Amino acid sequence: MGSFFNVLIHRIPLKQSIVIPASHCASCKRRIPFYENIPIVSYIILRGKCSKCGAKIHWHHLLVEIITPILFVALFFRYGLTDFLFYKYSILLGFLIPIFFIDAFQQIIPHVLSIPLIVVGFSLALIPGNDIGVLNALLTSLFVFCFLLLLAWGYQKLRGYEGLGGGDIWLLTGITAFFGITGIPYIFLLSALLGIIYFLIFVRDSNKPFAFGTFIAVAAVVWAIVGEQTILDLIPYL
Repeated sequence: MGSFFNVLIHRIPLKQSIVIPASHCASCKRRIPFYENIPIVSYIILRGKCSKCGAKIHWHHLLVEIITPILFVALFFRYGLTDFLFYKYSILLGFLIPIFFIDAFQQIIPHVLSIPLIVVGFSLALIPGNDIGVLNALLTSLFVFCFLLLLAWGYQKLRGYEGLGGGDIWLLTGITAFFGITGIPYIFLLSALLGIIYFLIFVRDSNKPFAFGTFIAVAAVVWAIVGEQTILDLIPYL
């Protein structure tokens, strides 16, 4: 899955097919044989370079292949294989991991990932065993979409430039379809807090844009793994 996510991260911003051609070096175009395409192991053995032309393979390929299984295993320990929520949030991870890295590197959230997230969220809400109903998912998503659209319009009118991108709006709407009214306030707060901390440390310029979608993705992943019940369990100890 991590290797596939790397394909999405590289090819979607370039509007290339994610199927054809097969995995290849972005520099010399040499097709990568299967024995050089083993997740994590191949990157370490090749020392992050193409075996033919010596071009560097970006470090994020290794990072994606490491964090992907870690996050899926975390979901397993949280829900187990018999809980529908394990599969629901595994699907969510399948969207959020590529979105995180694409937004981090390109500062875009492709509609081909964010809009299907909404449809998938609504569809999963119809399945028994889900933690939210379809009405919850639909009404909350509609409210969040309209609220963010109005907020973005007002900010642009007030400041004269875009403050919240369309990709962020679609992404938050899609995430809302997964979490409904219960989880989305926490995701809003956590993503805003992470964004503020990052801005104060690394940006410190109100005119300089940064990829807010990355913090939305992180907040959603944290909430999917931690969940409401874990927070409630911790409250007596705080």
